[in-house]
Amino acid sequence: MSGAGAGYDRHITVFSPEGRLYQVEYAFKAIRTAGLTSVGVKGVDSVVVVTQKKVPDKLIVPSSVTTLFTISDGIGCCATGMAADARSQIQKARQEAADFKNQFAYDVPPGYLAGRMADENQVYTQHAYMRPMGVALTLVGIDEELGPQLFKCDPAGYFAGYKACSSGAKEDEAMNFLEKQFKTEQVLDTEKTIQMAIHALQSVLSAEFKPSEIQVGIVTVADPKFRELSDDEVEAHLTAIAERD
Repeated sequence: MSGAGAGYDRHITVFSPEGRLYQVEYAFKAIRTAGLTSVGVKGVDSVVVVTQKKVPDKLIVPSSVTTLFTISDGIGCCATGMAADARSQIQKARQEAADFKNQFAYDVPPGYLAGRMADENQVYTQHAYMRPMGVALTLVGIDEELGPQLFKCDPAGYFAGYKACSSGAKEDEAMNFLEKQFKTEQVLDTEKTIQMAIHALQSVLSAEFKPSEIQVGIVTVADPKFRELSDDEVEAHLTAIAERD
């Protein structure tokens, strides 16, 4: 760091003269430099998250590499960014979900869990002996009262509910694409929701995916259990998108 910000990136809790926390900004940069992009889209009866799948080494077993995780039966999460930080955050989210069910005897609502994870991230920006986590969490689930829910939590401790969102290397491009799609009121059934999310990822990356190159997680009102689509199911949706275009 040079110029006016010199030295202010050494401590998480010290503002620069411009009012910036450089360590938090570095955490956002770490998410982008991980090289993956994920997209989440909420429909009327389902919510979908799609992410790239890259196996970094030919000797690694592909099935052991994932950024999609099950938090509870009805809540799934896509962790975009640094894989090690993601594992830590997923463990915390699972603990929160388990503690909530143990205390209140019903599944944790997605919005409450997103708020708890955002609180956790915000604490990491307050203490010099911690560092912000270089991972963005996209939480999907079905709320018993509110229906499909899509939330994103960032390293600064901010979270919000979305109709559609993106994280990672091409986040800005994907958000622009999704904003254009949602300029008109969208009524998205399950098929359209899945295909919009995949199409958004294809468009911003200018790539034609094979089923093994992406992961698609979904939870629906009809089947409120988070699951990952099989390669055959992904192939069918990729074919439908190609024929439509």
